Amino acid sequence: MISLALPNQITPRTHRLAVATWFFLQGIIFASWASRIPTIQQRMGLSEGDLGLLLLAIPLGQLPSLPLTGWLIHKHGSRRMAIAGAMLYSTALVGLGWAPTLWLLVPCLVLFGFASNLMNISINTQAVGVEALYDKPIMASFHGMWSLAGFTGAAIGMVMNGFSVLPEYHFLLILGLILLGVVLSYGALLPHSPSDEAEDQPLFVLPDRTLLTLGAIAFCALICEGAMFDWSGVYFKKVVHADKGWVSAGYTAFMSTMALGRFGADWLTARLGPRLVIQLSGCLTAFGLLIAVLFPTLLPAMVGFMLVGFGTSSVVPLVYSAAGKSTVMSAGMALAAVSTIGFLGFLIGPPIIGLVAGATSLRISYSLIAVMGLCVAAVATKAKL
Repeated sequence: MISLALPNQITPRTHRLAVATWFFLQGIIFASWASRIPTIQQRMGLSEGDLGLLLLAIPLGQLPSLPLTGWLIHKHGSRRMAIAGAMLYSTALVGLGWAPTLWLLVPCLVLFGFASNLMNISINTQAVGVEALYDKPIMASFHGMWSLAGFTGAAIGMVMNGFSVLPEYHFLLILGLILLGVVLSYGALLPHSPSDEAEDQPLFVLPDRTLLTLGAIAFCALICEGAMFDWSGVYFKKVVHADKGWVSAGYTAFMSTMALGRFGADWLTARLGPRLVIQLSGCLTAFGLLIAVLFPTLLPAMVGFMLVGFGTSSVVPLVYSAAGKSTVMSAGMALAAVSTIGFLGFLIGPPIIGLVAGATSLRISYSLIAVMGLCVAAVATKAKL
């Protein structure tokens, strides 16, 4: 997996290792930022409400990048855009650490959001191409590397916090790691050029019914994921009434089984087929959430959250894999279209939980999220997978 290798000497396995490396690099950038949010919040003197408003800058950067990224990949190739995305993403991370005021932090967050989708869609386009070299599903294992990087980045952040290392120096270290990973692996990414595409496409293309259906699955699944990412700790604190040391247990349980599920999803998909796996995943998500709602004590809630992690682990990778095989749009633009629809679910899910919880209770909010799991299973029956 070195950049000096000639294209005709690179094996499918080497391509796979390179793309897996880039998923890991992408994940560690995001986890590094997430691990230092409390430090930056304290430095800026922000309340929880102020921090919530500040973090909206990230999706403000992500939304316009989705259609633009698909067009850029179509015109310039996924390898070039993956490199551009990695450089921009890691540089924006350093900017987040060094920004001395909110006036500089906000544009850095917008750039961080834009770059995250540029790298994400580019490397998923690469993953679709590598999967085509195999006679079996491998997409979920790439997303498993992202989850593994999340744990690694969180662990590094914990060490940096423990030794009171400033975020700016922490993020410079991560930048060095990203540069090393890029130099060692970019040459083994799949070569890609605009001539590989069937025809030129405009910047904005309406997705067909097949992609809209895949987007609907991603939308429902990412509502569930967003709920777990943002509200797990609150649920364990206010509903489960977990002791202080166990408040994060639900999130940890969810993330652990999500990572584990992604590394096993390809094996399962090869035996059951993507449609059945997505249907089972949706039902498992709903079942896990209902356990946590009906039995809001520590052990049952942890088991429920573990089931949700297994349930959500394979849906998005399988949807991306199917979108990348579109016959009416280039892989990059198809992935961008599906990602746009799915991202809306990830964006609106957490606020909806908060609004419903404010009007009723957090348990009722989680019950509604369980319905989204059932919707994943239902819509999958109509999807072309």
